Amino acid sequence: MSEQFPTSIGVSDATSIRLLGQDLAKDLMGRVGFGELAFWLVAGRRPSPGETRVFETVLVALADHGFTPTAIAARLTYLSAPESVQGALAAGLLGGGSRFLGVTEDTGRFLAEHLEGVAWEELDEAGWDSIALQAVQGAREARRLVPGLGHPVHKEEDPRTPVLLAIASEEGLRGPHLRLFEAIGRVHPQVLGRRLPLNGAGVCGAALADLGLPIDLLRGFALLARAAGLLGHLAEERRNPIGMDVYRTVDRNATYLPDQE
Repeated sequence: MSEQFPTSIGVSDATSIRLLGQDLAKDLMGRVGFGELAFWLVAGRRPSPGETRVFETVLVALADHGFTPTAIAARLTYLSAPESVQGALAAGLLGGGSRFLGVTEDTGRFLAEHLEGVAWEELDEAGWDSIALQAVQGAREARRLVPGLGHPVHKEEDPRTPVLLAIASEEGLRGPHLRLFEAIGRVHPQVLGRRLPLNGAGVCGAALADLGLPIDLLRGFALLARAAGLLGHLAEERRNPIGMDVYRTVDRNATYLPDQE
């Protein structure tokens, strides 16, 4: 008796490839964009044009932010093992955590926790502000940071945030997570005593959650986007290498300290 391993994603035989119930060659290739396909693979449904636009806006927003630790890790791994592009990409992706890239998922999770059981369709702005205030106060009392608040470079406004909010509104996809995130932006100075910008990674997490994508997989979409940026860094490293200079700068400025008890 043969084992059965069910899947609704894809199978192939000698003459065809089936993906998501479609003929890959006839129905998808040249007809479906990569962003649309990525959404479809995870959600198990084909996104609407508006959902695709918001989703791809998120991917573009998260693709690259310059010489971040993830990009440096990828470049230095490529310097060490130029025969292993996959190793260099993996090195960069493995650095996606609570400070870089992981904020996308952390924000989506934080918002979802505070929306649980809320009849949000009935809320006006004052209602949203009340929930946001409770969320920020709770984080403050627990000595936790509010994910999605603040940015090391963009001190006044993250330029990605208003663009994504506007696009989500245009497509009728400004849902409860984005609304709560905006409310947090309005009320947090009452608790923290200063105003911080809503950062791009946070608004991306809110937008992905509003698209109905699984909260536990939101970091995966950030990594999907960053893979493109890292590949760009590796291509640039081939054209105009800086990895050796980075390595030598650190190595030649290393200062030995004797062990101290």
